[in-house]
Amino acid sequence: MSERSAEEVSPEAAAEDEVTRVDAAGSTVADRSVHLSAAEGAVLRADEVVAGYLPGINILNGCDLYVKPGELVGIIGPNGAGKSTLLKSLFGLVKVRQGVVTLKGEDITGLKANKLVSKGVGYVPQTNNVFPSLTIEENLEMGLYQAPRRFADRFEFVTSLFPALGHRRKQRAGSLSGGERQMVAMGRALMMEPSVLLLDEPSAGLSPALQDEVFIRSRQINRAGVSVIMVEQNARRCLQICDRGYVLDQGRNAYTATGEELMNDPKVIELYLGTLARV
Repeated sequence: MSERSAEEVSPEAAAEDEVTRVDAAGSTVADRSVHLSAAEGAVLRADEVVAGYLPGINILNGCDLYVKPGELVGIIGPNGAGKSTLLKSLFGLVKVRQGVVTLKGEDITGLKANKLVSKGVGYVPQTNNVFPSLTIEENLEMGLYQAPRRFADRFEFVTSLFPALGHRRKQRAGSLSGGERQMVAMGRALMMEPSVLLLDEPSAGLSPALQDEVFIRSRQINRAGVSVIMVEQNARRCLQICDRGYVLDQGRNAYTATGEELMNDPKVIELYLGTLARV
């Protein structure tokens, strides 16, 4: 926190002060004290994660993140900020070069995706997220390949959230619309009964009506007891439904606060939301 008194600190500045501080030399550096205290008891957390795709080039530059039991957390930011890279780092798809990822206190940094699924982490990629030649039912079976005997029980749960999947279980996924495919992908990720579900831009490429459907379903999944971390380009809609939000910029945490606080923060509106937040 700077030398401003508590009375002088506006609500919108508070979010920034939680993420950065100015050192004695006048440089802005990360202030992790709020994260370290608030992340205690988190289901999934990332601490100072540095990651990238090519040698010597980092996309993430010290990201912090956590999700508590029952929370829906949104991640927004400009293109190239590292949002999807952060999600892939959590799921073992991008090498973490520094930092730690933990699940219920267990270090899972760099574990392969199949191991993470068995430990309770589900992941829905943005594209190529169904098997188009398989039926809806077969897609859901693929989500439970590590525990096939649980299919009847989990199929009942998933189709209680997505009734249309049960009614059309024999239809090939390749014949579905984009929104319907997204439901299949989300349903498949839920088959292993994850404690955390990672959603990478679930509304991308969908019509406004189908985007709303995806956000409604995401909230329903969360209310069913699954913690959700969602990366979204539709920043305003994401912040409307999330409990807390993170704004990433150039691979670093720029702002973090509740979804409502971020939606109404003048600096976040100006820099990241633009006219979307004023509609």
